[in-house]
Amino acid sequence: MFQQRKGLPFGNASSYLNLEKLGEGSYATVYKGISRINGQLVALKVISMKAEEGVPFTAIREASLLKGLKHANIVLLHDIIQTRETLTFVFEYVHTDLSQYMAQHPGGLLPYNVRLFMFQLLRGLAYIHHQHILHRDLKPQNLLISYLGELKLADFGLARAKSIPSQTYSSEVVTLWYRPPDVLLGATDYSSDLDIWGAGCIFIEMLQGYPAFSGVSDAFEQLEKIWSVIGTPTEETWPGVSQLPNYKAEWLTLSGKQLFGSVWERLSRTMGAEDLAYKMLKGCPRKRISAEDALLHKFFSTLPCQLYQLSDVRSIFTVPGLSLKPEIRDLIFPHRKVSQPAAHHKPW
Repeated sequence: MFQQRKGLPFGNASSYLNLEKLGEGSYATVYKGISRINGQLVALKVISMKAEEGVPFTAIREASLLKGLKHANIVLLHDIIQTRETLTFVFEYVHTDLSQYMAQHPGGLLPYNVRLFMFQLLRGLAYIHHQHILHRDLKPQNLLISYLGELKLADFGLARAKSIPSQTYSSEVVTLWYRPPDVLLGATDYSSDLDIWGAGCIFIEMLQGYPAFSGVSDAFEQLEKIWSVIGTPTEETWPGVSQLPNYKAEWLTLSGKQLFGSVWERLSRTMGAEDLAYKMLKGCPRKRISAEDALLHKFFSTLPCQLYQLSDVRSIFTVPGLSLKPEIRDLIFPHRKVSQPAAHHKPW
């Protein structure tokens, strides 16, 4: 029988109880657990420390960044426990992620709910970008969704603090479908515009019900998919593009720019959506809208103005009258059993 004990210390393995295994990654196993300190559900990310290798560098990076981030739209790191064999991160428990949520509601999400999710995603990005931190791995699996509909950025294993002046980074970041064209072309001096491209792809995926640029095997095919919509870049439209490491003139099949609303028709049926997508999915990174400016876009004009007065740690759902609406599928099948999370699901 679980017993809550107020006197138990943080940083101690005995303060948490494992309930069930949720998933396993390349260097960590995640368990659903419960805190014996306060009785709250937690997610325990247990990292094995092999004697000859020590702590994985991504774990050190993730811990150092998350310890300083306190925001309603960033997953909360409660505690860190270190033993000789393992390093355990204790996160707040969030029951699903955006990938699972979209899988349970195929065909595209309710535009009102997309508006709430997108506002929270941009709110979280504006916060980390203000702290000079890049997430670098935005994808639906790394956006957690609570029962209330709170969206939280998670998995900061690839995140980097961006120093000033600019420094160069690896171009091997971001899952291929959400990787911007400048990074695909080998750019290493990217900034917050990297995350904005990924957020734009996720925006379209939420509305349409399928990924914006998908089903490809390599960077070249990914670029072809992107050019077929936004048009093949030139030095006039994107100064400096021909100087990027992976740029090859013979690769560039000339494609004209298309109307986003004709490619993704649900954008044209949702007020402000097409214009916001245009501003986020610019080929030239310097032309992409910032997260801070995107929050002020007309796409969000129907939301309560109190959202802009919230402190960092307050959820948007503390604003009276604001709540997630039932998706169409839930209205048609109100008693439908929710599918179980897949083995790769990462609720931390």
